[in-house]
Amino acid sequence: MLTHRGSTGVRIALVAGEVSGDLLGAGLIDALRELLPGVHCEGIVGPSMAAAGCVRVADIERLAVMGLVEVLGRLPELLQLRRRLVQRWRTQPPDLFVGIDAPDFTLGLERQLRTCGIPTVHYVSPSVWAWRPWRVRKIGRAADLVLTLFPFEADFYAHHGIPACFVGHPLADAIPLESDRTAARHALGLPENGEIVALLPGSRRSELEFLATDFLAAAQWLTTYRPGLRFVLPLATFHLRPVLDQAIARAGQGLALTILDGHAREALTAADAVLLASGTATLEALLVGRPMVVAYRLAPLTYRLIKPLMRVPYYSLPNHLIGRVVVPELIQDAAIPAALGRAILDYLEDPKRGAALTGEFRTIHQQLRQNASRKAAEAIKELLEIRGYQQGRGII
Repeated sequence: MLTHRGSTGVRIALVAGEVSGDLLGAGLIDALRELLPGVHCEGIVGPSMAAAGCVRVADIERLAVMGLVEVLGRLPELLQLRRRLVQRWRTQPPDLFVGIDAPDFTLGLERQLRTCGIPTVHYVSPSVWAWRPWRVRKIGRAADLVLTLFPFEADFYAHHGIPACFVGHPLADAIPLESDRTAARHALGLPENGEIVALLPGSRRSELEFLATDFLAAAQWLTTYRPGLRFVLPLATFHLRPVLDQAIARAGQGLALTILDGHAREALTAADAVLLASGTATLEALLVGRPMVVAYRLAPLTYRLIKPLMRVPYYSLPNHLIGRVVVPELIQDAAIPAALGRAILDYLEDPKRGAALTGEFRTIHQQLRQNASRKAAEAIKELLEIRGYQQGRGII
């Protein structure tokens, strides 16, 4: 049994960088508490990790920024925050550190903590198989162990001699193989009958700034062809409401639009089709079996810098996991309202087209159901035991 010499139990520091990481972290913390009674967790957290009992050192909103150009304006603040965390955990070393996604921030932190003898785990592999593959060397220097959500990622790390463990995806565990559209509509107070399109322009402020107006304009375009169409838009956090309100003022007046405080999964389940930003939400839409149109836009300079570095033909997870284009991807200049609306309308006018995706989505769902949080916690416990015996950090 793993215990700690002292009254405080095993101490684990964690940093999550966005909403999806916050959810992963919460599931991990719950599983760790089952395996390591009395474990103390602290770090950069969102509401889900805080509810799971993780002590808040800083708020997740501090890291919620995307794009190379956008980061530059906040770089001094981010570097100062990282220095403060390094100082805190060098002075009071945790037994292990877990960086959850947010690789531009967490990998540097992991590397510095690892040089102090603190075991480090990186949870959620960066897309090194997709772009900037040389980053695998940086990951190898930063992390004692990488926990991957997809099986092909663990194979990639094994090829490069980096310890990795495929744990599956917590969303695949949480979402049932059969989703109930009617129950989701009742839960959200939406009409049982009639067509509904879910709009998910992203969980980051900058994503909403780039996509929300065009998503709402696409909704306006759709209503000219489907006058009774309703829309539902879940907001990741209340901090994003001012950005959305500005977008509604520009393009959303008069829409049959329901704005939700969270409840993204219910919104996806309730919908007949989904228009969403590329990211974790595309996997969630796959897991609930909903046809989707994927869009993304970055600052022009950021996009020009990133595009030549891409090493895969697809932007969205569903297309990458299946290995061919099964959902439309409208990226950068292609993400204009009429094109977005047309792609959604194709699903609404031909329901069989969306239904044909269900079987393929279900196969992926089954592959990813691994009880991920438990497997991740077990891998962390094993690393703690190994490093505790080797380093004599007081773990027995």
